[in-house]
Amino acid sequence: MKILAIEYDVQENTPEAFTPYLKPEAAKVWDLYQAGVIRELYFRQDHPQAVLILECENTEVAQEYLGTLPLVREGFIAFDLVPLKPYLGFSRLFTSQA
Repeated sequence: MKILAIEYDVQENTPEAFTPYLKPEAAKVWDLYQAGVIRELYFRQDHPQAVLILECENTEVAQEYLGTLPLVREGFIAFDLVPLKPYLGFSRLFTSQA
């Protein structure tokens, strides 16, 4: 199942508070990407926020994986999870009109 994960801040902090965790965060994201858990990752252009596409069995498993990220584990950020399903609207193009 594809899951959209949208980051949000849990607490306000200075950029310096995040600094010790940024390299370990990038390393863990890389591990999850290499494992096929994180399929796509972006930063929003309009807001300092990460947006991830995960491939997991369900949102509970996705939350467990995201919980291994240092910034999540330390309580700086969390993610809203949105389970996705395929768009089936194209089938309307191939049905006969009554």
